[in-house]
Amino acid sequence: MLVPAVAAALAILVQQFVYLDYVHVITGGLWTGIDIFMGIVIGPIIGRMNGPARADFVQRLVPTMLFLMPTLAGVTITAGIYLAQLQGLFDLHFLAIQVAGILVLLLAAQGFGIFLPNEVRVVLELRKPEPDIARIGRWGLLNARLAGVQAMFQVALIFVMANLAAGHVNL
Repeated sequence: MLVPAVAAALAILVQQFVYLDYVHVITGGLWTGIDIFMGIVIGPIIGRMNGPARADFVQRLVPTMLFLMPTLAGVTITAGIYLAQLQGLFDLHFLAIQVAGILVLLLAAQGFGIFLPNEVRVVLELRKPEPDIARIGRWGLLNARLAGVQAMFQVALIFVMANLAAGHVNL
């Protein structure tokens, strides 16, 4: 989980567009790809599992996701801001930057306001002598289903970023 953060820190330190772009695209692709996979594949599978099987799956998934997804999101957003600054595009008067900012705020609010608290709840519940399997399953199912919603916001953000990269700052 440290690799993306270290790669971003190094790319920011050397101020090389190609390195920073690489970190941004790779971490953004992973973040978006994982959300799409969770929403389209894992969500429906978890939804069809019985309570104990769902909870068992969520117990195994959450510890990794608890650290991976916030790291990918944070690195992607940070690298994106630095890229826009390097290119002289980080101007809040540009419509594309405004739209990107709104989408990033929505993603961050959902990720840090819903996903992360649910994952922490799962971890805390697992530490109890008698964890509530039904609760764990519900929280995991909610996160898996919401990942599809987050993926839609990310695809919209990719559209905005592609237009920004093409020089269409006012869409």
